[in-house]
Amino acid sequence: MMTTNSIETIKADFEMLDDWEDRYRYVIELGRQLAPLPPQAKTDATKVRGCASQVWLVSTVEDVPDRTLAFAGESDSHIVQGLIAILLALTNHRTAADLIALDIQATFNGLGLKEHLTPQRSNGLASMIARIKADAHAAL
Repeated sequence: MMTTNSIETIKADFEMLDDWEDRYRYVIELGRQLAPLPPQAKTDATKVRGCASQVWLVSTVEDVPDRTLAFAGESDSHIVQGLIAILLALTNHRTAADLIALDIQATFNGLGLKEHLTPQRSNGLASMIARIKADAHAAL
């Protein structure tokens, strides 16, 4: 089961939480809602390089004429798993062209996450975004 939270819901929830400790707990909770990847999906090809923790992202083209992509992901880090949940809420079931044009980093900045992530997590997030963009380009 993928997360049922839309990016709009996540943004609204973030605005209601004043304390960063509460926001971190919320990010972790979002990650817990993601279904784990099947073991056979955790391969060298799906592993995201540049992340301090273990991260796997899997993309599939759902609709060939429109080039709509679906993503699934998993991490061994609770916070990173939550970042994946937010990333999937933002990118899942969009066309490759939409994904290429989408400013994913701006959404994370808008949530205030940029200044609250360690440099390693910020680099890992950038690597996950780069993978999504690369998969979108490949789908075209």
